[in-house]
Amino acid sequence: MSAIYKREMRAYFTTGLGYVFFAVFLAITGFAFSMFTLQYAAGGQNIDLSMYFLIVTFALVVLLPLLTMKSFAEEKKSKTEQLLLTSPVSLIGMVAAKFFAAFTVFAGALAVSSLYFVVIGIYGEPNFGSIFSNLLGMLLIGAAFIAVGIFLSALTENQLVAAVSTIAVLILMMAVSMLNSFIDSEVIRSVLSWISVYSRFTGFTYGLFDFSALLYYASLCFAFLFLTVRVYEKRRWS
Repeated sequence: MSAIYKREMRAYFTTGLGYVFFAVFLAITGFAFSMFTLQYAAGGQNIDLSMYFLIVTFALVVLLPLLTMKSFAEEKKSKTEQLLLTSPVSLIGMVAAKFFAAFTVFAGALAVSSLYFVVIGIYGEPNFGSIFSNLLGMLLIGAAFIAVGIFLSALTENQLVAAVSTIAVLILMMAVSMLNSFIDSEVIRSVLSWISVYSRFTGFTYGLFDFSALLYYASLCFAFLFLTVRVYEKRRWS
């Protein structure tokens, strides 16, 4: 497992994809921070983190599929998939290694962007509990998005198809909660809120640690990674 993880990490930065992800992610988060957080802090106003993290969340919908699109699609296209399937690493270890490699790159970019909040301390006393809660929510959403992207990458050998299909699925997952305003049924609204990726993030925006949301995102990760393993179990014996 560690060999595959190291190979994936090396590939992210030898191909330049990791650098591009870092650059674009930091550019978007830097712009959002300066426009919706820093200017309020500099003006002595109450800091509202909701807009900043909303922008970051929707940025992940586009950026993370670009990070995961090559996970398995590239293996098929370059005909190295059989080497993975016949390696001494278990399928669970193989899928987990690719997931953790993509998650490490994302978490690293998020950690660097979190340094922006140190600047707020110059203008006042920021609520670091709320900031930490939001960042934890970002990590959980990112992990779920990466799991979805890896699963869809396992279904095709075309990286562009993997990226576009992942973006489409993630947009649908984010848009579920927005349908509530068009639905009269309280029961249906409750169900949509329960399965919505973004609705689960709301508790973190208030500085609350939501264990049910943590369990939801962990279950989402497990479900899509399990499906990826099943895809390769079928492929190994076909």
